[in-house]
Amino acid sequence: HVVQKLFKNKTKKNPKQFITICIPDDKIEKCRDYKLITEVTQDGNDFSWTQIYYTTTRVTNKFTIGKECDMETVGGKKFKATVQMEGGKLSTSFPNYQHVTEIVGDKLVEEKTFARVLQTKEISSIHTH
Repeated sequence: HVVQKLFKNKTKKNPKQFITICIPDDKIEKCRDYKLITEVTQDGNDFSWTQIYYTTTRVTNKFTIGKECDMETVGGKKFKATVQMEGGKLSTSFPNYQHVTEIVGDKLVEEKTFARVLQTKEISSIHTH
């Protein structure tokens, strides 16, 4: 059974402090008001996670729960990660960075922690298959 959902940014908590830690100064202004669409497709333990920024930059990461995979950031940085699922939450950790995501009703809730600064986003569902 394949489930596909499309989400669009709704709210962010603590974006300014998080942005100044994670993003170079020359890119901060461009990132303040970005529009992000996230498309999540799940087929059992297999996921396809696509993020579309500014309607021109598109990054798709495919992963299987519990298996190491290659991933890429919207900035083009490539890395290896293992995504875990506990209690319906997807999580992945790196040195100084943790990302936890879950679907709550019609919202995608993301919590990112970088250098001990937490950012929380609620992203509203705009389409479901």
